[in-house]
Amino acid sequence: MKHRAVKRRSVVLGLGATAGVAAVGGIALSAQASNGTSTSSSSDAGSLAFDPDAYTKLTTTVTDTAGDEHSVTYHFWKAITYVAKPVDAAYQSLNVSVPVEIDGTAVDASDAPILFANSVGGYMPSSVADATGIGAGGMGGGMGGGAPGGAPSTSASASASASATAPGANGNTNATGGALAGNQLLALAAGYVVVEPGARGRTLKNSAGEYYGVAPAAIVDLKAAVRYVRANKGVIPGDTDRIVSAGTSAGGALSSLLGASGDSPLYATYLKELGAADASDAIFATGAWCPITDLEHADGSYEWNWGANALSTGEQVDQTVSKTLRSQFAEYQAGLKLRGLNGFGTLNARNYDEYLVEQYLEPSATTYLAALSDSARATYLAANTFITWKNGKATFSWADFLTHVGARKKNTPAFDAFDLSAGENNEFGKGTVISRHFTAYSLKNDTTGLTAKRLERDVPEMLRLMNPMYFLADKPNEGRSKHWWIRLGTKDSDTSLTVSANIAAAANGLGDDVDHLYYWDEGHGANTDPGDFIAWIAKVTGHKAKAGAKVKK
Repeated sequence: MKHRAVKRRSVVLGLGATAGVAAVGGIALSAQASNGTSTSSSSDAGSLAFDPDAYTKLTTTVTDTAGDEHSVTYHFWKAITYVAKPVDAAYQSLNVSVPVEIDGTAVDASDAPILFANSVGGYMPSSVADATGIGAGGMGGGMGGGAPGGAPSTSASASASASATAPGANGNTNATGGALAGNQLLALAAGYVVVEPGARGRTLKNSAGEYYGVAPAAIVDLKAAVRYVRANKGVIPGDTDRIVSAGTSAGGALSSLLGASGDSPLYATYLKELGAADASDAIFATGAWCPITDLEHADGSYEWNWGANALSTGEQVDQTVSKTLRSQFAEYQAGLKLRGLNGFGTLNARNYDEYLVEQYLEPSATTYLAALSDSARATYLAANTFITWKNGKATFSWADFLTHVGARKKNTPAFDAFDLSAGENNEFGKGTVISRHFTAYSLKNDTTGLTAKRLERDVPEMLRLMNPMYFLADKPNEGRSKHWWIRLGTKDSDTSLTVSANIAAAANGLGDDVDHLYYWDEGHGANTDPGDFIAWIAKVTGHKAKAGAKVKK
């Protein structure tokens, strides 16, 4: 037998309290937990067979929103290569965590939902190879900022771990993107199986100077990881028909894309090249926090949303550029012909502000204010006089909301920078070319000396492969996820508020189950209701935890 018991003393580390308590399997859920450390073995890089005995036994403590601690013992499989022909196994590997005992009671996770949580931030590479337990994976090959901004330095090392520069974190919860570790820990405490995949990212460069983690590497890797899990059905514990993805920022974009593009033939060639398992890559449900996606239209949507807001320096961005991009957004949004939730009607650039205020922003402020004490509410309202509080409901105008948010995070264009400096420019790099334009407008206004008149031939294909809207609005995909959990902070100016709202509207228009709301006064990477997310998984999957079952320990 290859497994071995490892005992560790856990120390509780607060990862952020939640708003509200949700109970799953008798546990009130929040995002406070601690992990032990371990060593463990991995499967052979050339094999797609999961070794059920190659685990380490760990114990961790999870603290719920009521402040109660729960001891969770779990089996941990580390750094399993999920493709037969990896480009870089350090990133193309996954970890598996399976609970076997919660508060001294044995649990059977053989048919539990599987939380598939990526740790991608900024479209940067992410690795689980050095993780010592659940929730310990993270970005490698250089750290990204809260948004996928910042192209790698041209003097980056020629090794696999190229360095990168990017905007810094903005001080909010999980502002650098990547997986929300609390979700994984709470899922484990609820009796779910947790799979944490690594993936290649935009800054990886080989000895020949070639960038091998640019689009569509990350989504292809995540699809391959899903296929690996499903190909090992009955060997990896958990219900492979109830895989639920989760991710934040660029990871939220990839989670959305994973949900939207399930089993699309567009990725077949890429998956075959990696030796991915011959199995489905469709997932059951999607969790996405502040997804930065729909990149070919992101500059326009950003200016529509934040164009009137000054930068943190107090300077206004180039208004000529901003207005041009806003016009592009108006044309794009009209072409989508999406209808808003709750019978709002067709969404366009003229009414989207009204829609956001009515559907998301006022309800978000109302929920926030209602949860405050009378004195705290009075203090907040006195400091924010733009809000009218009447009969337990908050109302305000879009213009006042923008003033309340204040400085915008990015200059213009926000994503396809004229000087090719944005992280997204690097995401669409190719070969030894570090960064490329992916919109005709930015190419036309390039400031780096490019003379090309048209985007390179492969760019439209890369954009399709990286955009969930292609599979939800342009050509609805039957293999898509039918359940959507989408969250965004109201003060998140790393992206436009319309991005997640469009995903929600498109999925809702297809008849999918959509749970979408905004966190009031929160910024990029916020996750104030993780317990609700874990409860939502139980609801949509129909899972009822089994306790007291005899399990292999």
